[in-house]
Amino acid sequence: MSGGTARPLRIALVAGPVREDRDGVAGYVLRLARELTGAGAVVRLVHTGATPAGVRGVSVGRRWSPVALLRARRALAGADVVSVQFAPSMYGFRAWVGLLPLAAGRRPIVPTLHEYGWWTWARQVPRTAWRALEPRRLVDRETALLVPRAARVVVTNAAHAEDVRRRFPDLPVVAIPIGANVAVATSEPAEVLRPSVRVELGVAPDAVLLAFFGFVHPVKGIRYLGEAVARLAAEGRDVHLLVVGGFESTALPAAEALAFEAELRAHLAAAGAGDRARITGFLPEEAASRLLAAADVAVLPFTAGVTTKSGSLLTVLAHGLPTVVTAAPEPDPELVDGATCVVVPAVRDAPALADGIRRVLDDPALATRIAAAGRALAARRDWPDIAARHLALLAEVAR
Repeated sequence: MSGGTARPLRIALVAGPVREDRDGVAGYVLRLARELTGAGAVVRLVHTGATPAGVRGVSVGRRWSPVALLRARRALAGADVVSVQFAPSMYGFRAWVGLLPLAAGRRPIVPTLHEYGWWTWARQVPRTAWRALEPRRLVDRETALLVPRAARVVVTNAAHAEDVRRRFPDLPVVAIPIGANVAVATSEPAEVLRPSVRVELGVAPDAVLLAFFGFVHPVKGIRYLGEAVARLAAEGRDVHLLVVGGFESTALPAAEALAFEAELRAHLAAAGAGDRARITGFLPEEAASRLLAAADVAVLPFTAGVTTKSGSLLTVLAHGLPTVVTAAPEPDPELVDGATCVVVPAVRDAPALADGIRRVLDDPALATRIAAAGRALAARRDWPDIAARHLALLAEVAR
């Protein structure tokens, strides 16, 4: 095991379905598994759904359930430490994975919280009850037993760290940032790439491409982005919207995804942006990278605001795009308006979003400055470093 003997650290990496075409957290899990393996650990995925090709893993069934917990008990055999990747949508907004400590025996558990601070699996329980139970580390309104019985808790941003400390004052919390979902994978020179992509899209060679990247969901604010594009076009600007991402995801199942896609396309048409929007669906890494590298500005108008826990944000920053984001209720200290990005103070506000985009389009010096600073911010979240920090923490806990 790391840090004392020759035996490599054995990690059970727990997740829901590991389909990166359906979930950003699943993409993170697969990348983390590869990086930890490359760093010398023995990694075994314990997950639901099919096991991806080339991955060492055990599926415990179609979804987390009491039967899945019994299977997980066997799958965890031999592990030195259990790393649970937690986002409620990955587990179907059900609490069964929260009972994993009952199946883990004496193996230490380290959950990584990709989403936290907004959900509860037991809505009928009053807040006063949670305020009594959580400080005693009896149960958590979001993760059941995962956080209360954790050896350490990993968070990806300061807001989640504060949420955990507020509920569990004596629980050790470790911040490890996430990395970009999609690496810069295109090798075409910009002077060739940019015009060729515009020809493929059927727009003018000097047309402005505004890029959204990520899974398409009602909370991503694309309705308002379409309205902002229509406003900018009405000023005589040749702007076009490129939505790089698919609809179906763990958070938006197939039927809901189809309904929302039809609704969104109708909304874009009614707003006057229907012929200015291209929606690609989910794309492989290289194809997505190629389109992002050809864009002029990235816009992420999330209705809950944007923070550096977003892999979509880090991806567009890594591609060197000047980026417009909506403000989170608790501002991310690394997303500084005019320094690393342009921050729109309001959400669900097309005029404010158009103002933010206009600032970037009309001020080349601003665009250049925030693009460089954003790229540097993304570069600080280097995947080998992220894996090394996870490995060091998990080895410490295992000892």
